[in-house]
Amino acid sequence: MSPSPEPTDFRHNGWPLVMALSFAQLVSWGTIYYGFALFVVPMEEALGWNRATLNGAMSLGSLVGGFCAYPVGRLIDRQGGRLLMSAGSLVASLMFVVWSQVEEVWVFYALWIGLGATKAMTLYDPVFAVVTRLFPDNFRRRITIITLLGGLASTAFVPLTAFFIHWLGWRDALLALAACNLLICLPVHALWLRDRAAPPAPVHTAPDLPQSRGPMQRALRHPAFWALLVSFTAFTTVAASLTFHYFPLVAERGVPQAVAVAIFAVIGPCQVLGRIVLLALPPMNVATIGRIVVLIFPLSVLMLLPVDGGAIMLFAFILLYGLANGCMTIVRGTAVPDLLWRQGYGAINGAIALPGSIAAAVGPTAAALLWEISGAYGPVLWVIFGLSLLVAGAFWFAVSRREQ
Repeated sequence: MSPSPEPTDFRHNGWPLVMALSFAQLVSWGTIYYGFALFVVPMEEALGWNRATLNGAMSLGSLVGGFCAYPVGRLIDRQGGRLLMSAGSLVASLMFVVWSQVEEVWVFYALWIGLGATKAMTLYDPVFAVVTRLFPDNFRRRITIITLLGGLASTAFVPLTAFFIHWLGWRDALLALAACNLLICLPVHALWLRDRAAPPAPVHTAPDLPQSRGPMQRALRHPAFWALLVSFTAFTTVAASLTFHYFPLVAERGVPQAVAVAIFAVIGPCQVLGRIVLLALPPMNVATIGRIVVLIFPLSVLMLLPVDGGAIMLFAFILLYGLANGCMTIVRGTAVPDLLWRQGYGAINGAIALPGSIAAAVGPTAAALLWEISGAYGPVLWVIFGLSLLVAGAFWFAVSRREQ
């Protein structure tokens, strides 16, 4: 029996769907990911919990999201994203409601297990899998558009969430975030996204592997898969460590806090600018883009190594890092179909994301321990610089061993 014509229509056009998914990504990222930091202080004051306890729940959610990435990707490969992404938006709404009533620490940790699962069900990885599945011939440009709008999530939702907390109080502000997911994201995923009937994209198969092997089994035997896993895990470690240690680092070097905050605020626009540049350039494959982008990371870290670099070197770091980080999101979203194959994209991408999620939780803690041992950020930055070289080297190796 031939598939229904609906997915075929999406393949030929589908831009309204892509824009709706982009807007849903902005809301999902803004509420589930960026909102947490704004609730820490009011919850400390109201409940008397310490900061380590509050951040521990967030770390637990990140780990849960990482472990859910592979099964979620595999289910999207088999069934499409409509049911899973709809469930993710619904569960996120329910968890925000529970959060608004929280009084016990164990309830807070339990709801973050739920929110961690919704990260794997609603953020970039599942929507990349859906778009690659629906639009196999031009998924790159659509993924770029999605990340372009999603990159504005912090710009939109940090002040909006702060406004909610100021005018409604932190508990009712969480109900407002629940409403955003229920009224915006859920209808997009449940009513607009209709990809269950989409047939698997045609793939080229590895000449040295039997056809009977599934895409995940083939990937586990392919050196490019392992190189991408190493590269993206090292990247996540670098990104998480730099983000969480940026302000202690610049304080150690005597940079005024107002200057440090102003410079850090540039990172969001730089990420968006990087994606706009990619959109404006003639179409290039991920091998070309990625090989350039990964070389910028060690260059950016070099800007931090001089102890007396001051605000100028700090700004140079943020500019380079922000541009590369914005482009890296697109590289991560398109590397599997471009360097390996499209079949089984969700499962393969989920497997690559798992160690990165663990690294995001462990990396900042390891950096803090190294700082305590050494008494300064110099050794920490040299380790980060080495990891950034690993990001570049592993990705270049993946490109050299890509599927032909």
